[in-house]
Amino acid sequence: MQSVEDIAREIVAREGGFVNDPDDPGGATKHGVTVGTLRRLGLDLTGDSRVDADDVRRLSREQAEAIFVAHYYRAPGIDALPAALRASVFDMYVNSGANAVRILQRLLNDMGQAVEVDGVIGPQTIAAARAAAAAAPDHIADAYGIARRNYYYALADRRPASRKYATRRDGGKGGWIRRAEEFIAPRYHLTEAEHAARVAAWG
Repeated sequence: MQSVEDIAREIVAREGGFVNDPDDPGGATKHGVTVGTLRRLGLDLTGDSRVDADDVRRLSREQAEAIFVAHYYRAPGIDALPAALRASVFDMYVNSGANAVRILQRLLNDMGQAVEVDGVIGPQTIAAARAAAAAAPDHIADAYGIARRNYYYALADRRPASRKYATRRDGGKGGWIRRAEEFIAPRYHLTEAEHAARVAAWG
């Protein structure tokens, strides 16, 4: 089984270097850490008494990994979830915050586990996740990954500026979709034709 540190290293590698995309609500980002996160944590890496894009540029891979482990894995309680879910929920939490937990909670409800959809991993969600994983040990990770993929498509349906993250310029699967499918067994990956049909309405 991978350690949380190994998973964090993979997330940082997946996120890439410094970007400041005007279509990304997170603003300036490096290794997946946004300027908003640095401000929330009070990390003035340049020592100029303010936290801005320059601090994001200064962020090292090791600092990003440490932030993710402490604030995106242990703090929200992802370590209490069944092992089969941890890597994908962790990766999604880095990407979308508490929406990662809401996706899980909606899935758990669909699987017959009554749980409040509040984005918080508490005793109720932990118990429900463990029960669902015990009932479907070979499917829970795929089910979450598919729900995550559906979330990305639905988000791009609602927000045209985000469609470039779900589909490439040539019409192929974009970064969001490929990222979700890294945590889904190959037999459940969409074919390129299925992806094209899903995004056809985007024009």
